[in-house]
Amino acid sequence: MGNSSGTNERSTHLPPDADASPPAHEPGLNTRSGGHSAVSIITAKRDGGELSDAQIDWVVDAFTQGVVADEQMSALAMAIVWRGMTRRETARWTAAMIGSGTRMNFTDLPRPTVDKHSTGGVGDKITLPLAPLVAACGAAVPQLSGRGLGHTGGTLDKLESIRGWQADVTVPRMREILADPAIGAVICAAGADLAPADKRLYALRDVTGTVESIPLIASSIMSKKIAEGTAALVLDVKVGSGAFLKTLDGARELATAMVELGRDAGVNTVALLTAMDTPLGRTAGNAMEVAESVEVLAGGGPADVVELTLTLAREMVAQAGLHIDPAEVLADGRAMDHWRTMIQAQGGDPDAPLPVARHTEVVRAESSGVLARLEAMGVGVAAWRLGAGRARQGEKVQAGAGIEMHAKPGDSVVAGQPLLTLHTDTPEAFAGALAALSDAVTVEAISEWKPGELILGRIG
Repeated sequence: MGNSSGTNERSTHLPPDADASPPAHEPGLNTRSGGHSAVSIITAKRDGGELSDAQIDWVVDAFTQGVVADEQMSALAMAIVWRGMTRRETARWTAAMIGSGTRMNFTDLPRPTVDKHSTGGVGDKITLPLAPLVAACGAAVPQLSGRGLGHTGGTLDKLESIRGWQADVTVPRMREILADPAIGAVICAAGADLAPADKRLYALRDVTGTVESIPLIASSIMSKKIAEGTAALVLDVKVGSGAFLKTLDGARELATAMVELGRDAGVNTVALLTAMDTPLGRTAGNAMEVAESVEVLAGGGPADVVELTLTLAREMVAQAGLHIDPAEVLADGRAMDHWRTMIQAQGGDPDAPLPVARHTEVVRAESSGVLARLEAMGVGVAAWRLGAGRARQGEKVQAGAGIEMHAKPGDSVVAGQPLLTLHTDTPEAFAGALAALSDAVTVEAISEWKPGELILGRIG
């Protein structure tokens, strides 16, 4: 994205430090270091020290400029994984990530801004009906989204299955869309100048085993969300087998850290903890999830998708200071109207037929009873192997690939009944997908089944 009026230009952070300067040949030290070096910062954190604001500002800026080498930042990330960060360190690290690029500003829009972020799951299509619904309630929704990786789907991949739809939107065009009362929402890719230090660091963490750090995860998510210029933010932190965080305690820790970072930065932030042991809805796959989202906007759709969409919408509307019931807006068709104008504003044709995969295979129930378990991770990995996801950034995905779920936990089934339909353009992928599903489906002869809660908690 290019800069727009109201954005802050990138600034460098190279303050002096009282520490003795290391030898001039030490890696990571140059004439602008002000006494800092990558090695001294790595060893300080390795030994359990608390990094100063000056050290954090310098190392993030120097890494962005290429002064600190990738292997040095990888070593620092591992030290942070091992030793952690205080709240002050995490807040300063986040601010330095934001300061590595531009920070957008939408305060002059005629409507309040609010955004939502999900930590990712299987069948998590909620952004698609949610953004136009909240826009129809009177808010501006600047939704910067990403593409899928591994078993979790990507919002941009889903929308790119719509003919003509474009993920890249300039900041001036974003402002036009958000200010238009007939649209009010944009879902697009983040520009290269939005928290560029985080993009570089995330690529390193992904290949060096340093993803699993609450401070680094929280700062990565929040640096981009704060930089996008929204005044309020609702976080959907997933918990369960199909989520990055498997335990409620871990999800609560991350949610708390992100809420604190948002509020420290002046963004009104709350978080919901939501279940991800079972896929959301009845589809996992790009075009199929778009179709299911349109069903929700038309007043139908799976109950869990509708419930989570409305729950998040109510939180977003409240954080934006609006007083309107999203359920009424969904029911009277206004949300669907905003969906259509939102898609058209980014070049898409909301009436175009969605892609369909060329090959299908049906998974049938082996016995009669109650579907007691449909594990999200197994379904997500199977959809990924069918072509709905990617193993590494930049790989293409199949728009029509994925899985239809004909039954969800709690449904009664009979032997031979279709449980799942697998879709792909590459039939040789069926074997790997079926292997991923081998332990994901459980049918039991039970008389009573109690559903779990979808909303597990709220932070803030």
